[in-house]
Amino acid sequence: MSRIALVTGANQGLGFALAEGLAQRMSPGDIVYLTGRDLDRVRAAASRVEAPTAEVRPAVLDVSDSESIIALAAELRDRHDGVDIVFSNAAARLTPETPWAELIGPFVDTNNLGTTRMLRAIAPILRPGGRLLVVASDFGTLRSLPGHLHDRFDTGAMSLDDVDAVITGWRDAVLDSTAAAEGWPDWINIPSKVGQVAAVRVLARERRAGDLAAGTFIAAVCPGLVDTDASRPWFDNMNQAQSPAQAAKALLDLALSPVRPETYGELVQFGVVRPWK
Repeated sequence: MSRIALVTGANQGLGFALAEGLAQRMSPGDIVYLTGRDLDRVRAAASRVEAPTAEVRPAVLDVSDSESIIALAAELRDRHDGVDIVFSNAAARLTPETPWAELIGPFVDTNNLGTTRMLRAIAPILRPGGRLLVVASDFGTLRSLPGHLHDRFDTGAMSLDDVDAVITGWRDAVLDSTAAAEGWPDWINIPSKVGQVAAVRVLARERRAGDLAAGTFIAAVCPGLVDTDASRPWFDNMNQAQSPAQAAKALLDLALSPVRPETYGELVQFGVVRPWK
């Protein structure tokens, strides 16, 4: 059976490198859906993929729109009976000198609610032996938060709805200028990444036994520092940053290799688990 892959936020940067890497490393007859919000941009990106072995199909997907995700999930189910490899990579940018209150709405809607929308819609159509990976960062562990906030991310008992409620509550605290008084970090990428990893942990807890029996793998992944248009404004020196293609390699290796049970449901960086607590 042909394998089906899906990459969100794949017009450029790491997402494009992941889609290109899958297209090069998968087999003839396999299909990689390269997705983004704008059809012209995803078509242009698909045309830039070098030396693909698998077929590359551009497709529109807006993770801030539940109906967009549900429609593509239905198409994948009806056309292919599901999907085998998913990189949930779409992310809104942060820009220096812009107040957090102006950025946090679309940031949470894309990075956090977009992640949980993807998990709800795509996990049910993940084929046995499939891979569902959410691109996060090393900020996404409880060590990044003050201790008094840790109980808000009790992933042993939460649902995805609970994760959404915590994250939207934090978003609202930023909007009404009470987040600092509650002890949230000023850098809004930190709670956002913690929320992404928490969502993965919740889904993995619910699916663990069946997934491990079927060879199916769910995890959050940390690519490390990547030299992209989104990251460059925040760093004076990018000499130590990876190119998108370099950063994609470890993530692709994880997606295309046999499951290591100790990494299931965890945040994985360069093949190593970053402890949640």
